[in-house]
Amino acid sequence: MSRIIALAFAIAAGLSVANIYFAQPLLEAMAQDFGIAPAAIGLVVTLTQLGYGLGLIFIVPMGDLVDRRKLVVGQGFLSVVALIAVGTAKTEAILFAGMAAVGLFAVLVQVLVSFAATLATPAERGKAVGMVTSGVVIGILGARFFAGMLADFAGWRAVYLTSAGLTLAMAGLLWRVLPRNLPPESPDSYAAALRSIPLLFLADRVVLGRGILALLIFAAFSTFWTALVLPLSAAPFGYSHSQIGLFGLVGMAGAIAATGAGRLADRGLGQWTTGLSLTLLLVSWGLIALLPISIPALLTGVVVLDLAVQAVHVTNQSIIFDRHPQARSRLVGGYMAFYSLGSAIGAIAATTAYAHAGWGGVSTLGAAFSAAALLGWVFTRRLPVGFVDASGHGEPAHPVDADEQI
Repeated sequence: MSRIIALAFAIAAGLSVANIYFAQPLLEAMAQDFGIAPAAIGLVVTLTQLGYGLGLIFIVPMGDLVDRRKLVVGQGFLSVVALIAVGTAKTEAILFAGMAAVGLFAVLVQVLVSFAATLATPAERGKAVGMVTSGVVIGILGARFFAGMLADFAGWRAVYLTSAGLTLAMAGLLWRVLPRNLPPESPDSYAAALRSIPLLFLADRVVLGRGILALLIFAAFSTFWTALVLPLSAAPFGYSHSQIGLFGLVGMAGAIAATGAGRLADRGLGQWTTGLSLTLLLVSWGLIALLPISIPALLTGVVVLDLAVQAVHVTNQSIIFDRHPQARSRLVGGYMAFYSLGSAIGAIAATTAYAHAGWGGVSTLGAAFSAAALLGWVFTRRLPVGFVDASGHGEPAHPVDADEQI
């Protein structure tokens, strides 16, 4: 796997995932443009996340069954169509449908993760996947800054039209640099691959427990980032889109720092990392709730929240992928479906909470999601669990240590 291909993967992953998060600092502008009530504008983010969830289940598993190069490039071109639809939308229906399609095809990022793992040699696999993941983190948090800055100069529609142009260039680059005619990795049928996904989660309580943790932590994550634009753009702050986008760059520091969580999990400290991170996540909401009083406290809370969420996310994946090394593509699809559902729930709940109870309501909601995750981990981490193979067939339970438990 050459440096050029690795860099192309990282850039493509960052741009693909950014398409999901562009809307968060633009919600107020969208609401004004279409006359959508503040309590309902969170539906834009919710539909994007729901589309992403459907893509995880119905598109990502295809990476094991078809030519990944064609799948990746095809998703790229379809993403261009969806982004143009959003950027030129004249009605709410087209806007909502376009955002759902943007989310659906943004699962390109997960196909790239498994593709990188396939192309890399065993000695460089961790490095290759880590580089793609770094692109994802930068894309998630940098999207807010890019979207806010461009929206201040040219309006929110320019964000999606510019991304359409960049995505088109990205698809063309990937078409040129990706290896051709790679055989599929699995002889299974599409239906068999889909059937195996729920079996992996239902038959293994460790995997299911980590999926539920993902749902709750990303509900908390989405609660904060969806609602943040609402108080910061209003009096007494009146921040511009660019200024609000800077908060994403602050959060990037915490998210990048969390990449070391995978190394801690490899050393047998996955449970310790999970518990500490979930505690920090809950604590972060005490700082975030101080927004009307202290911006520095809010900024500290942003770093702590993103550090905690990404640390749990990295640890979750490390644990579940080790349990089923022959089914990683299906695992990433199923696991990220929990992620997407949590993000969708957090988005619509956050704007509703803000409309009825202000920033205090948002902070309470985020703390509730975080507390539920921490309590769930405390009460289930010592459950004895069984094991299933990659096809979802059960096998006798085997001894597990603390870090294999939920």
